Amino acid sequence: MTAGKLDRFWALITLLLIAVIVIGGVIAWQHYSPNHPIKITLLEEPNATDGVSPPDQPQKIDINRAESWLLEALPGIGPSKAQAIIAYRQQNGGFSHITEITEVAGIGQAIYDDIKDLITVGD
Repeated sequence: MTAGKLDRFWALITLLLIAVIVIGGVIAWQHYSPNHPIKITLLEEPNATDGVSPPDQPQKIDINRAESWLLEALPGIGPSKAQAIIAYRQQNGGFSHITEITEVAGIGQAIYDDIKDLITVGD
């Protein structure tokens, strides 16, 4: 055999080996791959009617039960106004409606307008 024929022979052998390896890989992949489709389930977003508040909406403060430190978190309510709210609810048996908070000394319409969406009187 001449040098040119040997080079062709080894090139053909190399191509055959590559073909065998590729075919073997395809057969192995088909054998070991899952033979069932992968199921992907997307979670549904909760409806507003589910009775659960979305986490990005703050909970309202119950002015009939809140402690002083919690009342102080409301805009315009400092320690003295928080104590006045607590004193009012103790003397009057609590608030029956959120508008009643304007009867507390130092809490006028402006403060009420700032906090009305943040407070409740419970159930």
